[in-house]
Amino acid sequence: MMHADGNRPATGGPDWSLGRYEPTAEQLLPAAALAVERAEAGPGVAVLDVGCGSGNAALLAAATGATVTGVDPAPRLLGVARDRAAARGYEVTLLEGAAEALPVPDASVDVLLSVFGVIFATDPRRAAAELIRVTANPGRVVLTAWLPGGALSQVADVSRRAVFRALGQEPWPEFAWHDRETLVDLFGPNGFSVEFEEASLVQRAASVDEYMSEVVDVHPLAVAGQALLEPSGEAELLRHETRTILAEANEDPEGFAVSSRYLIVIARRSAE
Repeated sequence: MMHADGNRPATGGPDWSLGRYEPTAEQLLPAAALAVERAEAGPGVAVLDVGCGSGNAALLAAATGATVTGVDPAPRLLGVARDRAAARGYEVTLLEGAAEALPVPDASVDVLLSVFGVIFATDPRRAAAELIRVTANPGRVVLTAWLPGGALSQVADVSRRAVFRALGQEPWPEFAWHDRETLVDLFGPNGFSVEFEEASLVQRAASVDEYMSEVVDVHPLAVAGQALLEPSGEAELLRHETRTILAEANEDPEGFAVSSRYLIVIARRSAE
């Protein structure tokens, strides 16, 4: 069960090495670019990308001349990021690790980035404490979190409910990484001022069915969920419901386009 303070029990998270996260990462690239821009990375700046995945934000930060480290729990994705960095001639340090136990020293990071990464932490408050621990003074944290509402939010909700039904459990409340008051309460007592910016991301494909097969079906969470739901026959029902939601929300009659709103959080720690 979930603890009263909003922390999940330490049950471990999904295996992000499953399937292929790369197509999703490609769809999220504009958000990574905006986060890196807001982070003001550059030469002489130590950047840590938490939940770096295949390297979107880490490589964009490296392109500014910053000294970049990426941390992710998925060895396969770290390998993809390593290959991408080598192909571009960037020196990026890539480490296996979780947001709840970052493998970097205290106060060693000028800019901490997490583009839809830390929001998947299994223990959100512990992860937040780690972000605070490793950020220098002065320093800043820039993270992105999805805002509720919209088709992809609906897809995530129905998928989550299906997984918990299969486990025979009641869904625990999700940590509100998108909630401004929650984030001010989280970072403020630790010497951070917190700014917020809303943005929109459009995910595109040639058709709904292409998006389903090339992005949704191969996403690590979908692959993990399918293995859990197939024995009961719920996997195909969930896929049909997902496709229906996306088709009804499609904004492009000649192809596929769905917009999602998200929050950019900039928490600045200023030297006293």
